[in-house]
Amino acid sequence: MYFKYKALKGNKTVKRQIEAASVTSVIGYLQQNGYFPISVTLVKEKEDSLFSFISSKISFNDIVDFTRQIAIMLNAGLTIINALEILKKQLVKPGLRKMVDDIDATIKAGGSFSSALRKYPSNFSGLYIALVKSGEASGKLGEILLRLADNLEKEREFKSKLKGALIYPAVILVGMFVVMFIMITFVMPKLLNLYKDFNVQLPITTQILIAISSFSVRFWPLIFIGVFALVYFIKKYLKTKAGKYKFDQLTLKLPVIGRIISISALVDSTRTLSILIGAGVSILEALSIVVETTENLIYQKAFANVSRQIEKGQSLGTSLDQEGIFPPILVQMSLVGEQTGNLNDTLLRLSKYFEMESEISIKTMTTLIEPVILVVLGFGVGFLVLSVITPIYNLTNSFK
Repeated sequence: MYFKYKALKGNKTVKRQIEAASVTSVIGYLQQNGYFPISVTLVKEKEDSLFSFISSKISFNDIVDFTRQIAIMLNAGLTIINALEILKKQLVKPGLRKMVDDIDATIKAGGSFSSALRKYPSNFSGLYIALVKSGEASGKLGEILLRLADNLEKEREFKSKLKGALIYPAVILVGMFVVMFIMITFVMPKLLNLYKDFNVQLPITTQILIAISSFSVRFWPLIFIGVFALVYFIKKYLKTKAGKYKFDQLTLKLPVIGRIISISALVDSTRTLSILIGAGVSILEALSIVVETTENLIYQKAFANVSRQIEKGQSLGTSLDQEGIFPPILVQMSLVGEQTGNLNDTLLRLSKYFEMESEISIKTMTTLIEPVILVVLGFGVGFLVLSVITPIYNLTNSFK
């Protein structure tokens, strides 16, 4: 809880806010630090509602930083309880501090670190919890958390690169559609009305523009409603398993983008398998976690099939080969890793290879997107200019 207090220290009046368990705790704190309490009031929920709403959500970056800090302190020789106590003093975000408080309380009550994390499935994945559980069993929690932190940081870096590559074209395309809508709905009708008073044959592009403009002016509220309804139903359909499967199937077939999605799925899965197998988790349990953490349903289904084949006695490489969607290098290297007994190291090298491939694919996509956007913009501007200027040129010729 948060309290506002007013207190005297010397000749100065101090007004501040503090987090404490009760009014008595606040008064005790003030007296111990040489303050004379005047008033202490509980901050009402509504006064802090906006701040609470913004700061209660725990982001992926918060989990990455949390993992790295805990790992460093554990490897420095501190216990998990001491590490959490130190971490609590450094945290500013209320939502994160509340979560760490709860984890600390669970451990002090006799629970394990992994069981405490399991209470927050939206923040800690099955991979995260499985690795922590494995670290607790092997006594190498600090070491495993360091590897997990490296994995999360690489994932954050990849997402940042992908978002950075998509922001520019997204902003340009949205801006283009907004400008075209405003031009067609509100600006073009005033220009096109000039042609109605003249008996001149309008070119086909102008006729198309007049039809689009007339429709937009008359029905623009319905256009907005239609667009929002379409987006709503598409989102609803994509939430179904059949819709998500069709969408994932379609995205994998897209040029350039499909390759990026495919490689990113392989980066995550090979790295996850490498970390889990290296931590002593069985191949079947590791694959079940990969199935849970893989977002693309096509690869999720493929890894589930691989898991079933391994359960029947087949090797990982052979099972991957039977699915037909995994690249030959993954199949061959998995076979080599199994034969040499270094499957986790082999998978780690593969994840680094796929990571480099994904970076190349992202650069290729950004290189291709810019000229495509310029062509689309040029076509749109050219259509508008041709539709407006050509009738003026025809009118000028008819007056000669």
